[in-house]
Amino acid sequence: MATANTWPRTLRAWPRTAVGLAMLLIAAGVLLREPIRGYARTAAAFGARTACSCRFIAGRSLGDCEKDFEPGMEAVFVSEDTDDRSVTARVPLIASDTARFLPGYGCVLDRWPG
Repeated sequence: MATANTWPRTLRAWPRTAVGLAMLLIAAGVLLREPIRGYARTAAAFGARTACSCRFIAGRSLGDCEKDFEPGMEAVFVSEDTDDRSVTARVPLIASDTARFLPGYGCVLDRWPG
């Protein structure tokens, strides 16, 4: 008979465990927000500059340019504007940066606000 009472008790522990895990994830997000934002901004800038140089100086396709990214940059997505000769790199919901090809200067990042 003792085993019949333990099943409902473990069933009641799941909501508390889920709430505790959610609180832990929220606390980690708050504590690590600035480092994550910094790394994402750096990755977006590096991705835009690298892909712009690869695309408009080397003349390779944008898909081929992603081979030049460093390991761990899988979250960086790039898109190009051929009329403006620019490449924009994004880390979704966190950071974005654009590099433009300027004759005589190569690929230059847009100014950051601030």
